[in-house]
This record gives sequence, C-alpha cells and structure tokens, in this order.
Amino acid sequence: MALLEVKNLSKTYDNVTTALQDISLSVEEGEFVSVIGPSGAGKSTLLRSINRLVDASQGTILFDGQDITRVKGKELRRVRTKTGMIFQHYNLVNRLSVIENVLHGRLGYKSALSGSVGYYTEGEKEQAFVILSKLGLTEQAYKRCDELSGGQKQRVGIARALMQEPRLILCDEPIASLDPGSSKVIMDYLREINKTMKITCLVNLHQVEVAVRYSERIIGITGGTVVYDGPAGELSERMIHSIYQSAEGGLITDVRERQ
Repeated sequence: MALLEVKNLSKTYDNVTTALQDISLSVEEGEFVSVIGPSGAGKSTLLRSINRLVDASQGTILFDGQDITRVKGKELRRVRTKTGMIFQHYNLVNRLSVIENVLHGRLGYKSALSGSVGYYTEGEKEQAFVILSKLGLTEQAYKRCDELSGGQKQRVGIARALMQEPRLILCDEPIASLDPGSSKVIMDYLREINKTMKITCLVNLHQVEVAVRYSERIIGITGGTVVYDGPAGELSERMIHSIYQSAEGGLITDVRERQ
C-alpha cells in the first residue's frame, strides 16, 4: 500500500478560482518525487492540501491508509507530526536561536502547557544537536536565525522537520530563494535524508533540470491538472514544453500523444 494516495482531489478558492482539478496520484514509501509546473499551476495548493494547511473542496487524501481530509483536533495534530513541511521562505522565528527553532519540531508532541513554556527533555535537546551536526549547523546553534544566510536558514527548516521524526517531508519550492551553490547543498541534503533515513520526499520545484537530476519520478502539473506522472529519465523536451506552455494559453494535450 502506498504511503500517500490522493484521489480525485479538487480545490476551489472562494467558489471562483480553481487551483486543483480532479488530481489523483500516489507516492510509495521511500520515494523521492518532484512536482514541476509553472507558477499558479497548483503545486503549492497540492502540498498544503496534503498537510491540511488548506482544506480540499472534494476528493480524499489517504496517508498511511487513513483518510486525513476529515480529521480534526488532536487527530489532525497527530497526523501532522508525521508530515514535515519545508517552506520557500523558511517560516522560522527569526528572533529565536537556531536550536530553539529546531526544537519547535517537537511541538506537535507536546501539551499546550509544555509547548507554551518551551519545555523540552534532555533527550530532545540531544536529538536536536545530532541533527544540527548532520546538517553542518553545530557552530550556528545559538545564533539568532536572522543572522543566518538563506541556505543556512533552509537547513534549519530541514532540521526542524526532522525533529518531528516524519515519514513524509513536503518541500514547497525549497530552493527558489537560494543561489545555485546553496541550492545544490539543500538538494544534496534532501536526497541524503531520503536515501539514508528512508524518509519519503515530495518536492515542488521550478527548475526542471534539478528535478530530473535528483528525482526518481516526476509529476507535471499545469492548470491544476496532472499531465505527466512517470520516471524522471522519461521526461521528454516535448512533455516539458507541454507542461509549461499549456498553462500560458496553449492546449493541454493528451500525455500519451506527447511521449
């Protein structure tokens, strides 16, 4: 059984703007999958629907066999502990230190009182430093996050996600704000995490060449619809053209005719 199954998912904002149209896909445990497509294609809405940051208009999302589109309260909180989220703009608390931001990855496991006073066990603190060491951030542990470079901030975001002990990491344009050197560092870390820790990764990317280089499989979305879902090595120039041009006024052509 797949770790993640999305079935006939649609999302409409304000009953006017359709972001996703009848999307179905599945992701096996341990896969590294990239989602590509032009701006406005629905990539971010897809990830935010999977993490329940937005609610789908219709369809189901099965995570580890459980339909999570209806869960609420404590059960939603439990589901989210197993799904790490990495954001384009880091989503860190800049006035706090690196180690404090990383420890926030444990908040989903805390009571409201423990979370509000920032209580963490010695074991959790040790775990945070182990993760920081793996990501080359030990020397920055006590720096405020607003003193870091963009690449360092994104590594803090990855460390925070790993503190959740997730089975799935969702990455929403994790390198869009970074220079090429920092982008390579982040993608190398994500691939290493996927291979060595066996954590499933679903990554939104603008850069097609990066997606092809790092992914086993690519999903192409345009106009809120999946138009390609297959091996990275089989993504043709013609299909790339279809994914990106169709959202700019061209026709969405049947995938089979484009391969």
